[in-house]
Amino acid sequence: MTVDQLNQLLLICSLVLLIAVVAVRISSRSGLPSLLLYLGIGMALGQDGIGGFEFDNAELTQVIGYAALVVILAEGGLGTQWKQIRPALPAASVLALVGVGVSVGVTAAGAHYLVGLDWRQSLIVGAVVSSTDAAAVFSVLRRVPLPARVTGVLEAESGFNDAPVVILVVAFSTAGPIDSWYLLLGKIALQLAIGAAVGLAVGWLGAYGIRHVALPASGLYPIAVMAVAVTAYAAGALAQGSGFLAVYLAAMVLGNSKLPHWAATRGFADGLGWLAQIGMFVLLGLLVTPSDLLEDAWPAIVVGLVLTMVARPVSVLVSLLPFRLPWQEQTLMSWAGLRGAVPIILATIPLVTGIEGSGRIFNIVFVLVVVYTLVQGPTLPWLAKALRLGDSSEAADLGVESAPLERLRGHLLSVAIPAKSRMHGVEVGELRLPPGAAVTLVVRGGKSFVPLPTTVLMRGDELLVVATDPVRDAAEQRLRAVGQGGKLAGWLGTGGRSTRGRDSGTSG
Repeated sequence: MTVDQLNQLLLICSLVLLIAVVAVRISSRSGLPSLLLYLGIGMALGQDGIGGFEFDNAELTQVIGYAALVVILAEGGLGTQWKQIRPALPAASVLALVGVGVSVGVTAAGAHYLVGLDWRQSLIVGAVVSSTDAAAVFSVLRRVPLPARVTGVLEAESGFNDAPVVILVVAFSTAGPIDSWYLLLGKIALQLAIGAAVGLAVGWLGAYGIRHVALPASGLYPIAVMAVAVTAYAAGALAQGSGFLAVYLAAMVLGNSKLPHWAATRGFADGLGWLAQIGMFVLLGLLVTPSDLLEDAWPAIVVGLVLTMVARPVSVLVSLLPFRLPWQEQTLMSWAGLRGAVPIILATIPLVTGIEGSGRIFNIVFVLVVVYTLVQGPTLPWLAKALRLGDSSEAADLGVESAPLERLRGHLLSVAIPAKSRMHGVEVGELRLPPGAAVTLVVRGGKSFVPLPTTVLMRGDELLVVATDPVRDAAEQRLRAVGQGGKLAGWLGTGGRSTRGRDSGTSG
C-alpha cells in the first residue's frame, strides 16, 4: 500500500466515523436504533450503493465481528451493577439456557414447516436468531427507566446467552451428522463452567492488581482495565471454555470493584464500545448485497413473526415460570428480546463452513434483524409505559470519581450531583461525613468556592471531598446514602452501602 492509498483510506475511515457520530444524534432524536443507520452506511458504501465497494469476505467479517463483540461485552459488563443484577442472576441464567433451547426448537419448526428450509438450515436459523444482542439491549434499556429486576434480567441474559448460541451454531454448521442433544448439553455446560471460572478469576486478579499498583498516569488505568477484560476472553477461549462469558463476567467484576479513575475508565470503555458497534455494523452492511435480499424478505418476515410472537414469549413463560414474575414484566421481557449484530455475525459461520443454503440463511437473518429491530426498539418505551413499568421517579445516583493520593495516604473524591439526586437542598454540615473526611471545595456554575457548614448544595454542583484512607469507603457510602435518601437518610432506612451507578467510580 502506498502512502497516497493509506491517506485515502484514512480519509474514508474518518468520514465514515463522522457520519456515524451524526447518525447517533439522529437516532437519539428519532428513536430509531442506531444499528440500522450504521448498516445503512455500510450498504450505501457497498457494491449496490453509491460507493460501489465490493466486499464478500465472510471470514474476515466473522473475525472482526468477534473482536467487536468482545469489546461490547466488556463495556456492558463494566456498566452492570452487581446490586441490580444479583437478584436477577437465577432468572437470567435459566432464560439464557432453557429459553434459548425453547426458542431454537420453536423457531426451527416454523422455518421448516412455514418457509420450507431443511432441518439443518432451520436449526441454524433458529439458533442464530435466539441470541439477544448485548449492544442493542445495553443501548436501548439504559435509555428506558425500567424496574431494576427487569433491566437486570435482560442485561444478564444478553451477556450470558451468546455462549450457548455460538456452540449450537457451530455444531449445526459442521459438516456431517449433528451431535446428539445430550452431547450438545454436555459441551455447553462444560464451556460455560470453564468460561465462568476463568472470567471470575481473571476479573478478581485484575481488580486486585489495578487497585494495588499505582500507575504513573491516569490514562493508563482505562487501558489496563480493558486489557484485563480482553485477557479474560483469550484465556477462556484457550482453555476451551466460553470466552464471551469470561469477558462479560471479568468486566462485571472490574466494574463493581473500587478502581482508581473510574469515570475516565467508563468514558474510555463507552467510546470503544461505540467504535466497535460502528465498525461492526458498517462492515456487515458492506458484506450484504441488497439486491439479493428481496427474494428472502418474505421468509424472513415469517420466521421473525414466529420468533417474536411465539418462540420468545413461550421461552420467557417456560423459563420464568418458577420465579412467578408478574405478567407485565414477562410481557415486556418477551418484547425486549432485541436482536442486533450478533445474529448477523453468527450467520457468517455457515457461510465460512460452506453449508448448503448458507447465503439464503444470511439474507433471512439480515432482513429479520433489520425489520424487527425497527419495530421493537422504538416501541419498547411505549410498551413499558402502557404496562406501567416506568421507574422514572427513582433518585439518580451520584457520579463519584476518585483519585488516590499515594504519598498522603488519602483520597480525593470528585462528586457530581445529578438532577434527580436528593442531595439537593442539603447543607454541607448535614452530610454528617465521618471524621477524617471533609468537603473542601464546591464548583457551581463554573465558579468554585470553599463551603461553610451551612452552605446548601444544589443540583449540578461538583464537590471535592478529601478523605483519609481509613474512612474513604465510609465517606463514599454516606454520600451515596444522602444522594438516595436526603438529609434524613440514616433515619429513613436508607443504608450507607454503596449503590454504584453506571457513571460512578471509586478507588480502593
